[in-house]
Amino acid sequence: MLLTRLADVSREVAATSARSRKIALLAELFRDAEPDDVPIVIPYLAGRLPQGRLGIGWKVLGRQVDPAAEPTLAVREVDARLTEIGEVTGTGSQAERARLVGELMGAATDGEQRFLLGLITGEVRQGALDAIAVEGLAQATGAPGTDVRRAVMLAGSLQTVAQALLADGPEALDRFRLTVGRPVLPMLAHTASSVTEAVGKLGACAVEEKLDGIRVQVHRDGDDVRLYTRTLEDITDRLPELTSAALELRGERFVLDGEVIAFDERGRPRSFQETAGRVGSRVDVATAAREVPVSPVFFDALAVDGRDLLDLPFTARHAELARLVPEPMRVRRTVVSGAGDLPAAEAFLAETLERGHEGVVVKALDAPYSAGRRGAAWLKVKPVHTLDLVVLAAEWGHGRRTGRLSNLHLGARTADGGFAMLGKTFKGMTDAMLAWQTERLQELAVASRGHVVTVRPELVVEIAYDGLQRSSRYPAGVTLRFARVIRYRVDKSPQEADTVETVLAAHPQVAP
Repeated sequence: MLLTRLADVSREVAATSARSRKIALLAELFRDAEPDDVPIVIPYLAGRLPQGRLGIGWKVLGRQVDPAAEPTLAVREVDARLTEIGEVTGTGSQAERARLVGELMGAATDGEQRFLLGLITGEVRQGALDAIAVEGLAQATGAPGTDVRRAVMLAGSLQTVAQALLADGPEALDRFRLTVGRPVLPMLAHTASSVTEAVGKLGACAVEEKLDGIRVQVHRDGDDVRLYTRTLEDITDRLPELTSAALELRGERFVLDGEVIAFDERGRPRSFQETAGRVGSRVDVATAAREVPVSPVFFDALAVDGRDLLDLPFTARHAELARLVPEPMRVRRTVVSGAGDLPAAEAFLAETLERGHEGVVVKALDAPYSAGRRGAAWLKVKPVHTLDLVVLAAEWGHGRRTGRLSNLHLGARTADGGFAMLGKTFKGMTDAMLAWQTERLQELAVASRGHVVTVRPELVVEIAYDGLQRSSRYPAGVTLRFARVIRYRVDKSPQEADTVETVLAAHPQVAP
């Protein structure tokens, strides 16, 4: 398949808001694709590079290259070239990457150049999400949508299922079953604004602690234990204490869902940064385990003794979990019958927050495990942190945001009267907000370097965020987690913005 075909569909998907039209466009694209194109086409549509970050900066991407007159680039050729760019290392690597990028852009048409630029910079956000791709794939192959979704859940990879479907037709779906040793995508939760809202929607439910740890899926088959993250990365070798814990459980063959988290000597959660750093550490595991030991906390059972539990109600799955896992290794919870038990649910949330956790997850007792989906049967509730910060700079957008100042650089006030940058965000912005801030920020602009426009620190914006994490990249030693724009506070002056001291005081466990 030619890249121009993919770029055209990406542009058309971005231009329509109708889900049915998006699905139809993707179905047509899949019909035209070869099975070996699919592992590239699907992540490209979602704005992901299979290679991850390529080390290509704006200095290289900002160079103008004359486009090709006719399209000749195939998606597999482009992927091979990007892989080659990502593998360049050593002396002279920057110049070599620049040369290879120039060759690739020179072989691309104008439309293909725009698509590639957005893809490499992470600005392809046209709504071609995996859920829509699944529906398009079902439509293209004549397979039932429910069967395709289940196969993707169990395979843990849309690309794998798509490749099999396009090669062998709907009967290929029979290959994808829950198997110990092969991870599945985890079930995810939607957000509710309060426990009252969550219990009101679900009725009889379990209210469980929401831990600020790392999601982990534990597979045991006899003496063999494998550990996987929510992205299905195998982390078995990094967490020997978790392997030992799994081997101590009663069952011989199971798949459990839970989190790993680091606790301090008082039994309170350590910062997310410490847990994430421990799970991410690939060297000197023994030392890391001594310095930052992690503990498993399980909350679901997906398979036990060779039985697939996914379609069972949560009550039945939890009974199996309780049979295998001792209480200290299970998530703390309370079960409520409905709205009449709201005081108990609210008290449990308050207690959970007092224990240092970030909120609760409210789960319907009768719901199956919808692997890989953000279903309405699980609702997370956690306090929303907000800050009034000052915009210090903004970055020009790409894709749908071409010509708009998008990614905001956010700063808090410092003791000396200046501002310290706490992070960036391009999330939460409506089209109207993008248009307004582009005009306003250009009025405040004092310098422009590449894609970054520095502005006078006069504009205050209200930001919601999930917490802080330590970061040496920023002057205060911390950065915001999952920051998103709520609104601009034109009624506030920069002198009324939050200070670095206020931010750190609200999160003492993270403060440097």
